[in-house]
Amino acid sequence: MEFSLNSPILFIIVGAILLLVLAQSVFFLVRAWKAGKEMGMETSKLRKTVVSSAIFTIAPAVSILMGVLVLSKKLGLALPWLRLSVIGALTYELTAAENAAKAAGTSLSDSATVVSGEQFLNITIVMTIGIIVGLILVPILCKKIQGGMVKMRDKDTKWGELVTTALFMGMISAFMGLIFGNINTGLAGWIPVFVMIVSAVCMALFGLLIKVTKWNWINDYALPICMLVGMASALPITNWIGG
Repeated sequence: MEFSLNSPILFIIVGAILLLVLAQSVFFLVRAWKAGKEMGMETSKLRKTVVSSAIFTIAPAVSILMGVLVLSKKLGLALPWLRLSVIGALTYELTAAENAAKAAGTSLSDSATVVSGEQFLNITIVMTIGIIVGLILVPILCKKIQGGMVKMRDKDTKWGELVTTALFMGMISAFMGLIFGNINTGLAGWIPVFVMIVSAVCMALFGLLIKVTKWNWINDYALPICMLVGMASALPITNWIGG
């Protein structure tokens, strides 16, 4: 049987998993609605909360859809659809998929070749097994780590803020290495840097807009819009440098 990235069996498996996730979401939505009613909340207020929450998920979902489209060009639609619909983040999935693809002898940007069944299996394992570690460690270690940070913050607010900032910067630094990793290969290696600068400028403009107008609701849309702007800017930047 010839391997296909968009085999019907893959969509059946992915569809079954996503139906389970949706069923869990509906289950907790119903439980939350009943709990709200038991607390004496009005139906109109509950309905408004549900509608507003649904609306504010649209913008982040657009950036996720872009990630699915980017990955689907090389990996088909089923796997990216699954990975970006359940657990994970666009930054992780792109990085994991690209590293796994290179280890398997290909690249996400290599549109001239088709991923083989063995390469697809290796990429799938990296993208799925890697993210499972978080599911295991969070219930085991998160409470202890969070409790330790709370105690540190209570004893010394300054040191608590420094540790939190250091953890955040450590996470950011892991991705910064991917951005600056190829700058010594020539001008083409600077493309990720230029895209990052465009995204950063876009985010700064959003921050200025929020500060001036006090429109705090923009916070929910700033990140996905900046991601889309960064992705869009990659095309003219690449064409310019390639030219």
